[in-house]
Amino acid sequence: MNMSGTSKVIHDPVHGSIKVDGPFLTILDRHEMQRLRAVKQLGLGNMVFPGANHTRFEHSLGVYHLAGRMAASTGLSGEDAMAVRAAGLLHDICHTPFSHTTEEMTEHVTGMDHMEAAGKLIKGEISTHLERDSDLFGHLGPISEVLEENGISSDEVCGLIMYPGSRGESRDALSNWKRAAHFSPKDFVHQIIHGPVDADQIDYLVRDAHYTGVAHGKVDIDRLIGTMKVHNDRIVIEKGGTAAAEGLMVSRSLMYSSVYYHRTVRIIKMMLMKSIEASSLDISRIYLLSDAELVDQLIEEGGTPSRIARSVQNRILYKKAATVFSEDASEDLLSDLSEFTGYKKRKQLEREIADRAGVDVSDVIVDIPPRPVLLSNMNIGKTDVSILDPEGKVKSLAKLSTVAKALQSRDAFGWSLLIASPEEHRDAVLKASRKILNL
Repeated sequence: MNMSGTSKVIHDPVHGSIKVDGPFLTILDRHEMQRLRAVKQLGLGNMVFPGANHTRFEHSLGVYHLAGRMAASTGLSGEDAMAVRAAGLLHDICHTPFSHTTEEMTEHVTGMDHMEAAGKLIKGEISTHLERDSDLFGHLGPISEVLEENGISSDEVCGLIMYPGSRGESRDALSNWKRAAHFSPKDFVHQIIHGPVDADQIDYLVRDAHYTGVAHGKVDIDRLIGTMKVHNDRIVIEKGGTAAAEGLMVSRSLMYSSVYYHRTVRIIKMMLMKSIEASSLDISRIYLLSDAELVDQLIEEGGTPSRIARSVQNRILYKKAATVFSEDASEDLLSDLSEFTGYKKRKQLEREIADRAGVDVSDVIVDIPPRPVLLSNMNIGKTDVSILDPEGKVKSLAKLSTVAKALQSRDAFGWSLLIASPEEHRDAVLKASRKILNL
C-alpha cells in the first residue's frame, strides 16, 4: 500500500492499482469495513477450492473501483459519482460471516437481507460493534456522518445499495441474477450497483475465478466499460461491446454451475447452518462477527453445534443420500418440491425426514433450488443486456446473440433436490425421503 498525500494506492491482484481518496479513506479504516477482512467472499468455498480465501473487504474495494470507472464512462460527476463510489465500497458492509452461507437464516430471523441491514448500519440504526469493543468504537458516530460531512447524501448511498423489489424475496446467490428486473425511470445510476452489467457482478466473477482457479471467469472489463453509455436513462452497451457482453453472460452461467452451486459446497454450507440452528446464538447479531469468531462461539457452546462446526473444520462431511438431477425430475416432483423452497418449509421437511428416519434433525440436510428456478427454469441468462446499434436502436442481447439466447435455457443448478446426512444415517434418511417425497 503506497501513500501519497490524501490518497492511497492499493495494489489489487485483479484490478491492479486502486486509488482511494478523500472520505473513502476514512470509511475504509472504519471498524465496520475492517471486519470484512475476516469474512470470506465465497464462504466455505475454500473447502472445495483451496485458493478461495479472498474476502469481502477486497471485493468491496474492487466494486468501489469499478463503480468509479463506470460512473466516468456514463458521464456521472460530482455528488452522484461520489455516491456511487460510496455505495460500491459499502454495499457488503453488513454481510454475515461466511457471506451467503448464513444470510438465508439471518434474513428469516430479522426480515432483512444484508443490503437492507447495510442501510441501517450506515445510519447507526443498529449496533455497529460488539459490546466488548465499546472502548474502541463507542465514541464514533455512524458512517452516515462521514458521508454527510463530505457532501454525500447517506440516503442516496443507502438507496443505491438496496435493489428495487428486494424485500421479502429469497436471496442467496439467486438475488444476483434477478436484480435487473424492475427499475424506475431515471435510474441508470442505480444500475451501476444493481444492473445487467454492474460493478458488483463484474468484480465477483473475475475475482472468484482468479482465486478458485476456475477458468470460466474471464471478462473483458475494459471493453465492457469502454462501450457503456446511457440511453433513455438506461445503461446500454454499444454494438462494439457485444462480444464482451456475451463473455460476461457465459462467465456468469459457468461460474454459477461450477462454483456457486457446486453440490459439495452446498452441503458444507448447510452443515454450518445446522450448527448455528442447534446453538443458542443470537442470530440477529451475528453480522457483527467474523468467520473465525462465529466458529469459535459454536465450538465453545459444545454439544451438537460444536460437533458439526468441528466436523466442517476437519472436512468430515455429510454424504449425499439422494440427488435428483434436473433432467430426471418429473413435473409432479417439481410441483411437490416447490412447496418446500422457502427456508421455513424446507426446515419442516428436514424435520419430517428426520422423524421418520429416527435421527436428529441436525443430521438431515435438504437443499432445493429457489422456486422460480425450480418451476420455470429461470436462470442467469434472463438478466439480459441492452445493446445500442449505430442507428440508435436498442435491442436485447438475446435477440442478437445465439449464445445469449441459449444461456436463457441453461440450467445453472443441474439438480432439483439434494439430501445429505452423516454416512451412518444415509440409508435411513434415503428411505425416509423416498417415502415422504414419493421419490
